[in-house]
Amino acid sequence: MQVSVEVLSGLERRLTISVPSQEFEDRVSEKLRSVNKDRVKLPGFRPGKVPLKEVRRRYGRAIRVDAAEEFMRSCYGKSVEQERLWPAGAPRLEVLNLDAGADFEFAASFEVMPEVELADFGAFRILRPEAEITDADLDNMLLTLRRQRGAWRPVERPAQAGDQVEAEHDSRLDGEPFESGAGKKFVIGENSLPAEFDEALSGMAAGERKVFDAAFPADHLDERLRGRTLSFDLALKSVSALELPDLDDAFFRTLGVEEGGLAAFREEVKANMRRELDAKIRSQVKRQVLQALQEGHEVPLPKALVHQEMRAGKARFVARLNLPEAQAAKLPEEMFRESAEKAVALQLVSRQIVRQHQLEADQESVRAEVERAVEVYAEPALVARSIHEDESRLAAFEGMVIENKVVDLVLEQAQVETLQATYEDVLTDRAVPMPETAQPADGADEPRRTE
Repeated sequence: MQVSVEVLSGLERRLTISVPSQEFEDRVSEKLRSVNKDRVKLPGFRPGKVPLKEVRRRYGRAIRVDAAEEFMRSCYGKSVEQERLWPAGAPRLEVLNLDAGADFEFAASFEVMPEVELADFGAFRILRPEAEITDADLDNMLLTLRRQRGAWRPVERPAQAGDQVEAEHDSRLDGEPFESGAGKKFVIGENSLPAEFDEALSGMAAGERKVFDAAFPADHLDERLRGRTLSFDLALKSVSALELPDLDDAFFRTLGVEEGGLAAFREEVKANMRRELDAKIRSQVKRQVLQALQEGHEVPLPKALVHQEMRAGKARFVARLNLPEAQAAKLPEEMFRESAEKAVALQLVSRQIVRQHQLEADQESVRAEVERAVEVYAEPALVARSIHEDESRLAAFEGMVIENKVVDLVLEQAQVETLQATYEDVLTDRAVPMPETAQPADGADEPRRTE
């Protein structure tokens, strides 16, 4: 087998592969015998006993084409291995010579994986937030837990912030009836509607009616209302206040604390808050590292991988929103290109780190990752066993371990700065906002973006 490699442009390659005639003709003959045995039935001949010459006369061309397709795939795999090429997607195969008595020749066009030169990880500055859980944080969490399990009770007084109100309303835009999408029940101070709506509800009593205008911001989700003013005619039907459960043994049991009273309950809640805080810190640090890797490398992107990721991104979006098939079909894959390009760039850089540093998902690390994930369940051992018995779920955890090892390797070399913060700021991402880029520590220019 003779192979010549042609560089077309960028990552595109074209192999021209030539195989001796006899080798291909042997494959055709083998295919003819297989077809004769399994499928050819002709009058006057027993199944499988039709002369090979007759089979060739009747079906030779079609079988020759079929054999060529199989033969090309086989030779292509050997050729890329021989030439030490790393394809980034399926090839386009083209027969160049299929004539009997001549060498079988075909071409394979495809993209190869790019060479990735790893950046100096020591140039990355990563912020690691640190926070303590104060008594005030713990008290706020206890209040949140009580509110989650509270009950709304009707009250005979004017509405105020925090109350749930039931109201009926008509809305008009430029004097014309408008379906605003607002429901019938609202919690004052927790609406997605403009502040004028809450102001109008505050102080109203059941049975009262009020007409008012509400101005919507220029970036409102509903394009029809951006920068517009909507007129409301609102009638208040009822006012309810949230009745909180007492911090007693019955309440503690609903959250799994059977004994020890308030002190034990506070310790349990604080331990859960600590786990959540630690997980959030890990997530924020990891997010910065991955973005630094993606933006700190200029990587040529194989079109095949980008289109594959665009399709996957669209599928995830459709599944997350549970969109109907007809609506999903109208979504252009192109709207997912930017995120796909970033994802592919990060995949290529991470893959190079894994190869260059020979990182592996060892069993101990995978087991630890699974145990961390299942500790929130009532029966963690049972859930862990189900994960270990499911190859696809276990593979996902192996991928997480590899990704974590990539992050740890970068952190060993990066400049990591401790950022003192509050529990609330860490949990709400205010301490470390979504990073635009990771700044080089020496004050050099930002790493060039790949998008």
